[in-house]
Amino acid sequence: MREIEVFIDTEEIAEFFFQELVRRGYIPSNDELEELADITFEYLIEKCIIDEDMDE
Repeated sequence: MREIEVFIDTEEIAEFFFQELVRRGYIPSNDELEELADITFEYLIEKCIIDEDMDE
């Protein structure tokens, strides 16, 4: 199994969700975007797609 290092930026996730939701006719608040980004990050951890690095 090959391991690669990936950096996940929740601000980048929030921006992605904002752009996609606006494109689909929704106007999310900043709080909603932050929650979506956090949920996405937690999902990736739960599914073992990423490991949270606690050193940073």
